[in-house]
Amino acid sequence: MDEEPERAKRWEGGYERTWEVLKEDEFGSLKATVEEILFQSKRKRALESHGQVRLGMVSIIDAMFSRRIRPNRLKATLKLMEAFVEEYFDQNPISQVGLITTKNKRAEKLTELAGNPKKHLAALKKARDAACVGEPSLYNSLNLAMQTLKHMPGHTSREIVVIFSSLTTCDPANIYELIKTLKSLKIRVSVIGLSAEVRVCTVLTRETGGTYHVCLDESHFKELLMFHVKPPPANAQSECSLIRMGRCAHVCFSQTLKHSQTHLDSTSEVGLSLGGYFCPQCHAKHTELPVECKICGLTLVSAPHLARSFHHLFPLEAFRETPLEELPADRFCHACQGKLKDKIVFTCPFCSGVFCTECDLFIHDSLHCCPSCINSQHSN
Repeated sequence: MDEEPERAKRWEGGYERTWEVLKEDEFGSLKATVEEILFQSKRKRALESHGQVRLGMVSIIDAMFSRRIRPNRLKATLKLMEAFVEEYFDQNPISQVGLITTKNKRAEKLTELAGNPKKHLAALKKARDAACVGEPSLYNSLNLAMQTLKHMPGHTSREIVVIFSSLTTCDPANIYELIKTLKSLKIRVSVIGLSAEVRVCTVLTRETGGTYHVCLDESHFKELLMFHVKPPPANAQSECSLIRMGRCAHVCFSQTLKHSQTHLDSTSEVGLSLGGYFCPQCHAKHTELPVECKICGLTLVSAPHLARSFHHLFPLEAFRETPLEELPADRFCHACQGKLKDKIVFTCPFCSGVFCTECDLFIHDSLHCCPSCINSQHSN
């Protein structure tokens, strides 16, 4: 394992004159400085790349009862994990997630790798009453995740996010050898720390190409977690392969009740209904998408699911920052039609459409296409 590069300690550096960042305007107000800081924070979200998650690991130990994050770390983590799962499947409808917990020197799967958010949300709700005991085992958790991810096909993104609350890990073997194995399998590991920085996590993320952050408070925790929602863009080195999928539309019958294959394993829901999604290959009925057909194994999706996944493979380019003074007299946002008030606006490099900060974030986070470009195409 390579030695960690030398870094100066905090106490070895000079004074940081943080107060010099705040500057008063001619009226003695700090509003302009605060707005600039908020603007840079929003802009950072649009420019940074994101990673895709396959398996998430949470340490359920004594340290999770700490009230540094209210009401305590465990409840705050589970609440944010529920929001993360919902947002993740909204942005990545044909992807998969699995959950692993570690406590008392052991690791166990909370949920298997699956594309159904309902199962993950139900498991997270049950975990609220879990007992937080003993020490975590980072080695056992990573090894358990690796056994699942190493069988994934080459075109998938093999990624792990660790939410780590402890300052120690109790491992049965050399974790640095496991880190080498993770690196060779191209499994990317990122860590969100709820306590102080831990060296083994620093080495883990550096060697596997992940990120390591220690949260400051609940809002910062949420920001760090949501950072992992979006998948990475496709590149030339990515392995390509064809995947068989069936595109389904909802069909409703007025008279005939038909059994749904989705409810074969369910004891709480009724399996008979008038409408549903029918597999184009074996014509088996399902009540929700995306799902793997219980009869023939074909992955069933809808057109919006494919569209949302396609947007992430080829993300929209970042808009150019343009000073407001350079614009002509007609200074209105091409999306919301509101008057442009910020000193910096954003210009599409293809159609030269001008957008405000909020619309720029909405376009890159949710819309994934330039409305001005689409309008120009329809006009032509």
